[in-house]
Amino acid sequence: MTVIELIERCSARLEEAGVSFGHGTDNAGDEAAWLVLWALGHPLDGLDDVAGQPLAPEQERRAQELVEQRIATRKPAAYLTREAWLQGVSFYVDERAIVPRSFIAELLADGTIDPWLSDRTRRVLDLCTGNGSLAVLAALAYPEVEVDAADISGDALAVAHINVERHQLGARIRLLRSDLLSQVAGPYDLILCNPPYVNARSMAALPPEYRAEPALALAGGEDGMDLVRRLLREAPQHMSEDAVLVLEIGNEREHFEAAFPRLEVVWLDTSAGTDQVLLVTRAALLEASRP
Repeated sequence: MTVIELIERCSARLEEAGVSFGHGTDNAGDEAAWLVLWALGHPLDGLDDVAGQPLAPEQERRAQELVEQRIATRKPAAYLTREAWLQGVSFYVDERAIVPRSFIAELLADGTIDPWLSDRTRRVLDLCTGNGSLAVLAALAYPEVEVDAADISGDALAVAHINVERHQLGARIRLLRSDLLSQVAGPYDLILCNPPYVNARSMAALPPEYRAEPALALAGGEDGMDLVRRLLREAPQHMSEDAVLVLEIGNEREHFEAAFPRLEVVWLDTSAGTDQVLLVTRAALLEASRP
């Protein structure tokens, strides 16, 4: 059996088992390729180089056991491999932190946020940092800035520390334990936030792969906006005059607009459309808060 034949067999097995995707892949073929290549010790972008390579029985067994573990546990593949990728950058992850998949990563990589920044942009906050991936990507995208990465979870910050050290960014990224903005100082020129925003009905319907993640990193209350309300109320006092906040709210745009009908925001284009991530200025937050 060749590598590509094994991937096709494992893909069919994942389909048959009815696992759910969304933690780095969105289909059985890509998930099977990830698991098989990882089990065989090949780079995830190296399939073309090894697709026709014949496999020894031990190699087949090792890869198939990993796929069966994925099916039996219903854990995201990233928890099994201890690795996730965002914008081509590798990050360590385990069950202490949510699997990184923020669309904000795309916006950092493609420069979408840049027009709202200036040569005075020096301080960035990654709020609800999880495993620290957005903080790392921000530091890589903007070599001149310093980044604070904050999370309420000490476990998540322990994972973030691994990633900060892995990318040798300890001199520019500071990890802070904070309940939203309570323990951060500012003022910040850019705030990035991918907060818990899943509404109660959606939380109750999540497949096992999502329930394997810390609920603290997902649940946003009845309409998903509990933490977002606090954030938007408190953010201006932690922002510089021309600062902007980039906020991911996933599939909750309807609930967001119902909660903040007066707030003027800019919806940013991502690979998932224009309703996942928004940008709001400090001035707009102050205007919306006026009686």
